[in-house]
Amino acid sequence: MADEEIQLSDKEFDDVRALIYKIAGISLGDAKRVLVVSRLTKLVKARGLKSFSAYIDFLDKRSTRQDKQVFVNALTTNLTRFYREDHHFDHLIKYVGRLIAQPDRPKSPNGKPRLRIWSAGCSTGQEPYTIAMALLGKYPQLKNWDFRILGTDVDTDVVATSARGEYSASDLDGLSAAQAAVFERPTPDTIRVPALYRNLMTFKPLNLMEDWPVKGPFDAIFCRNVTIYFDKQTQTRVFERFAQLLGEGAYLYIGHSENMKAEALGYTLEGKTIYRRLGQANKRNVA
Repeated sequence: MADEEIQLSDKEFDDVRALIYKIAGISLGDAKRVLVVSRLTKLVKARGLKSFSAYIDFLDKRSTRQDKQVFVNALTTNLTRFYREDHHFDHLIKYVGRLIAQPDRPKSPNGKPRLRIWSAGCSTGQEPYTIAMALLGKYPQLKNWDFRILGTDVDTDVVATSARGEYSASDLDGLSAAQAAVFERPTPDTIRVPALYRNLMTFKPLNLMEDWPVKGPFDAIFCRNVTIYFDKQTQTRVFERFAQLLGEGAYLYIGHSENMKAEALGYTLEGKTIYRRLGQANKRNVA
């Protein structure tokens, strides 16, 4: 069985696509057929099954939530790196500088100024850690703020990696000397994010198609190169839900190949894939 090749029929491919769309909102194109075969074959064999249809039947009728999560984890793509699309972090630094200068900055019950950022689709954690390093590097006074970063992803495996904050030394490739110097070096081949930044984080599994057990308002949300896997209807629904959790004037950062009908959803475009949340009075009814 281990050496047998399992064929994927057109119907089975369609069934896989329907199920991953139903569970996670991911829309797999025709070009993903090879990916489906390569990533699901071992799951089919691990169940002692002989076909993809038998595996889909198992997921549909007899599986647990964890079984479905394994299926989702297998079909998600996690490509990220530290300081990816660095113009977003340059913008975030300037924006947070304006927030720091506000004399009436909202405070938490502990009396400290409040700052909340969400990395939605955080993958293995490089994005939220970059946010922390970029902001504390420029504004060390944020150590005295009620500053928290939420990192979520539908893939439970990458959420666990994020929480550990340990990476291969090759993840430093492309970083400046100053950026690389921030990391700890437990071994010659390993880097670790210092506790100063790890302690700002809360990492949780979260499926954007389900309920969002998160509290706003957020001052910024990063959701980059996530909605490219969604169809237009799902993208619109996600962007609308983000708007409900962003404070007025707060920012949504999306991926370089993503876009939206900004005004219709309560945003205005302020830079390359950078959207500012408008007040409700400014939201336009655009088809």
